[in-house]
Parts: sequence; C-alpha cells; structure tokens
Amino acid sequence: MSVVDLKKPSADQAETKFSIVKAEENEFHGEGLRGFFEYRDLGIADATNGKVIAHLVRAKKPPTDGTGWHRHIADFQIVLMTKGWARFMYEDKETLVKAGDCIHQRPGITHYLFDYSPDMEYLEIVGPADFGTVDAPPPAGATVPPITPWK
Repeated sequence: MSVVDLKKPSADQAETKFSIVKAEENEFHGEGLRGFFEYRDLGIADATNGKVIAHLVRAKKPPTDGTGWHRHIADFQIVLMTKGWARFMYEDKETLVKAGDCIHQRPGITHYLFDYSPDMEYLEIVGPADFGTVDAPPPAGATVPPITPWK
C-alpha cells in the first residue's frame, strides 16, 4: 500500500490544476469548428495544459450539408450524447447515436456527422486539446442518407 502526500503533488498532478466551470458563468457561443453548432468550453484544456479538451456541443441550425467527410488528428476522442440524437457515417456504416450513448472514435477514423435533432447536445473529449481536423475522401461504397428536416 502506498501513501500519497496531498500537500506535495506528484509529477502528473503538478502538470494539471483543479478547475471548476460554473454553467451560469460560461454560456454557449458560436465560435468553434462548425458554424451550425454552438460550443461551451469546460476549461479542461487550460486545466490540463493542453493535454485534453472537453466541451459541450449543441445544434444551432438545422442540418444541410453536415460536417463533410473528415478525420481528426488526435490520440483520443469520445462523444457522449447528452440530449437528442445524431446520425453519423463511420467509414461506410451509418450509426445512430442517441442520448446516453457514448462513442469512442479511434484515431484517424473517417466520419461524417450528417443529421441531428434540434435538441442535440453532446459532450466531446479529445486529446490533445489542439487536435487537428482534415478533410478526407469518402470511403469506397459509402452513401450518405438524406437528412431529417426540422419541423
């Protein structure tokens, strides 16, 4: 059994800091990867010195063209759907993700978010915080289904 001295942080602990982001002090805004979504930064990139980013993402405008085919340059990425639903293409497979579902997107997977509900909101956690996004060609045989119009 090991004893941890809480007054003296380990090397890993010294590289990060305690963080709390109050909902009422940090609202959604339009600056982010996609103009049809809104983002709420959760302060994790700062707290982890860029190791990880976490933000809430929600629908702002109805889907038209979606995200297009792309992949992320990242070591780790999960999406936890907190409200509503979204339809993705992961390579050539359509995937419906509903509230409560969690996706681990393996590094470099080609995907396309093409449809979502008006109340869609998800938590996205990615490492490193300054991950990249690059356009990608559609996988062979992949056909993106039509979107569901908002009423």
